[in-house]
Amino acid sequence: MKILLPDTVPLNPVLPEGWEAVTIDARAEIPAEHHDAAVLVVWGASRRHLASAAEHLDGLRLVQSLSAGVDGILAAGFDQDVVIAAGAGLHSLTVSEHSLALLLSLLRRLPECREAQQRHEWSSELGGLQPLNPAGRLTTLIGARVLIWGFGQIGQTLAPTLQALGAEVRGAARSAGTRSGFEVIADSEVPAALPEVDVLINILPATEATTGIVGREVLAALPDHAILLNVGRGATVDQVALREALEAGTLGGAAVDVTDPEPLPEDDPLWDAPRLLITPHAAGGRPVGADERITANLRALVDGREILHVATR
Repeated sequence: MKILLPDTVPLNPVLPEGWEAVTIDARAEIPAEHHDAAVLVVWGASRRHLASAAEHLDGLRLVQSLSAGVDGILAAGFDQDVVIAAGAGLHSLTVSEHSLALLLSLLRRLPECREAQQRHEWSSELGGLQPLNPAGRLTTLIGARVLIWGFGQIGQTLAPTLQALGAEVRGAARSAGTRSGFEVIADSEVPAALPEVDVLINILPATEATTGIVGREVLAALPDHAILLNVGRGATVDQVALREALEAGTLGGAAVDVTDPEPLPEDDPLWDAPRLLITPHAAGGRPVGADERITANLRALVDGREILHVATR
């Protein structure tokens, strides 16, 4: 039996007896000599690669994504009997780390400090004696009310760190309850909660229901000092509404690691929005524990056990 590994990341999973691993170009069509593969691992794959796999891998049983999102794989047209497993959890640490970096950069005004450094200016406005909670500006996580919208594994990894730094953290998901010791409100309750939110962290997936969900109404409901982070999917934020809110001063600041489209065109006006920090989809990009996930799901496939994180079609 054969498993195809992408050349976009070093991988060395433990294989069951009788299995062979072949590393292939993740951006090219599947070579004919590997059309007998039973498992395909996907990371940084091109549409051509996925379409080729869907068309030619007749004996395919499992597609293991190393990305939490599997939209492109689902759109490739794999047969319904092919199991598609997401890489949920493989990016929880790295995305949490990046989210914290973005948030602290905005709170501590690091972009402005960098600009002052470039001017060789020791800014008394940015340093020296400062109030903990100045009027109209959020400058600390101490006592900050944080809502993580899309409270999956990444949100549950990030939440304890924010709490340890003094924030009051809640999650929002499809259903209310408690997850990992944190209160979770239902998505339907988010609009009513927004006026009391200082930091809104968006980790929502891209679905038909979430397209543009962070739009004018959501941004208008937030306090003028609030900060928005988007480390989910670019399509979930109305970027025109975001730019307008920042320009109007009705949003304290924002940081986005994802945009729609990607890459963001160089003439897009979002680049020049005030108090906005943009990173080029840099939060993930490094699946942590990929070999272990591949090994576990390959063994589950062989043994007829439940495969981890099967995507819903």
